Amino acid sequence: MNRLVTTVLSVSALALNTAAFANESVLKNSADPKQWVIQAGNYDNNRYSKLDQINSGNVAKMVPSWSFSTGVLRGHEGSPLVVGDVMYVHTPFPNIVYALDLNNDGKILWKYEPKQDPNVVPVMCCDTVNRGLAYADGKIFLHQADTTVVALNAQTGKVEWSVANGDPKKGETNTATVLPVKDKLIVGISGGEFGVQCHVTAYDIKSGKKIWRAYSVGPDDQILFDPEKTTALGKPVGADSSLKTWQGDQWKTGGGCTWGWYSYDPDLNLVYYGSGNPSTWNPKQRPGDNKWSMTLFARDPDTGMAKWAYQMTPHDEWDYDGVNEVPLVNQKIDGKDRKLLVHFDRNGFGYTLDRVSGELLVAEKYDPTVNWATKVDMDRNSPTFGRPMVNAKFSTEQNGEDVNSKGICPAALGSKDQQPAAFSPKTGLFYVPTNHVCMDYEPFRVSYTPGQPYVGATLAMYPAPGGTHMGNFIAWDATKGKIVWTDQEQFSVWSGALATAGDIVFYGTLEGYLKAVDAKTGKLLYKYKTPSGIIGNVMTYQHKGKQYVAVLSGVGGWAGIGLAAGLTDPNAGLGAVGGYAALSNYTSLGGVLTVFALPD
Repeated sequence: MNRLVTTVLSVSALALNTAAFANESVLKNSADPKQWVIQAGNYDNNRYSKLDQINSGNVAKMVPSWSFSTGVLRGHEGSPLVVGDVMYVHTPFPNIVYALDLNNDGKILWKYEPKQDPNVVPVMCCDTVNRGLAYADGKIFLHQADTTVVALNAQTGKVEWSVANGDPKKGETNTATVLPVKDKLIVGISGGEFGVQCHVTAYDIKSGKKIWRAYSVGPDDQILFDPEKTTALGKPVGADSSLKTWQGDQWKTGGGCTWGWYSYDPDLNLVYYGSGNPSTWNPKQRPGDNKWSMTLFARDPDTGMAKWAYQMTPHDEWDYDGVNEVPLVNQKIDGKDRKLLVHFDRNGFGYTLDRVSGELLVAEKYDPTVNWATKVDMDRNSPTFGRPMVNAKFSTEQNGEDVNSKGICPAALGSKDQQPAAFSPKTGLFYVPTNHVCMDYEPFRVSYTPGQPYVGATLAMYPAPGGTHMGNFIAWDATKGKIVWTDQEQFSVWSGALATAGDIVFYGTLEGYLKAVDAKTGKLLYKYKTPSGIIGNVMTYQHKGKQYVAVLSGVGGWAGIGLAAGLTDPNAGLGAVGGYAALSNYTSLGGVLTVFALPD
């Protein structure tokens, strides 16, 4: 009981010592490398830790320290949080939250288990994953599968407020984390495969009151664009910039979902994120650029108004969602110090932009097999500046409905899906978990019915040409758009990376290995096979002077949907079941947190 009281008091003290607004709470706590209070580690979304007790010289000695079963199968994405002496662990549906006492062998302090309608499960695309919790102002924030946003008292687990962010009966669900910014909580939505008009919403952290909502597609007053002040590639977007790129009222079922990651620059007071695919997957049914799906946004978190936007894949024909993370770095490029934003898009191009203005600086392939486009036009005097140059052979629209376009690279799950990269300021490099996978894609005509799938394509996936491996873990120079080194993996790398001041980078594999590699060379320094495939994100923390590394294992997600949901049809899981059929020879379902440390 004394230990329990001490732990609760330590969490309470954290809450009392932080300022009133969550941005200051997150800034203060994320600056302490002993803790991990939001999913990316900090607002920059760099997934970098200053801890160096475990380093390239001793990581080979690292051993499992303790573990915890979540009691849930299916895919375990995201990572635990550590606030003071308490670890917070989440699960896939039904989205259980555990508070574990780090002073008492991980004893459960409290458990929150929401009661959700199981009918939400069939509406969730690509497994029942959840990408994790966030902490601010003494609260743990969870966005449930059924779109209920919950604020839990970090000491007791008591619900302080909850609000419905969407309606699963219309196809609206959630798989993403949330981001506390100032006195608001930034929240997205899933449902692009169900024809949802998707959005980002800000709720008051104290009360749960909705402050603003910005849609990805639609009229200016819904997408929160100022026609004269919001820019795209340096030019005002003009009135009705989205509506002009949709036929009739198609924007109302236009997709552009926001189930990825969010970054925040406190100095510029801008939130950054990407939007997903337009609905349907049959491009013939939705002529136009379909703005602003497949787009990077910079928004004012106080008002939701967009400062700038950049559409990476106009008129998407391949399901190349643009929701992947947007790390913020300050680096020299072309001899100038710049505030940069880096984005590894599903479409296979690595983008570097000026995050102040939205100026496009670099756009290069980060997997050499990418073939759907030859390049991104980087001629600033060209009318197609910033647009990908589509290879007609791999255009699913030009080839036509009911025609199977073969050999498209990457597959719909992209050269990288949501699994976040890491950045090390020591090397200046990004460490990127990637998919080395191609596909056949056959679009067909589909009609919209609320709450029913609105896909309109059949897919098959397989390894990219030139080998049997389906994944690479790469180091990337974002100022030059160049791969520095590559480590091949048998399956896609579906785990989020972690870079540390110890000159090592951690990541997990679909077979279940936690790996540590040298940050400069990519040399393998350590591996350990956990109980199930890893699609979670590696994190680190320090407790009582000792550094720990933790990761959730539990195979699933899009790549592991066959195992997670017991599917056998090769075309099921939007083509992933057949592509990853061999995965069942290496791992099975699980839901386990494994924590590592150096031996005493």
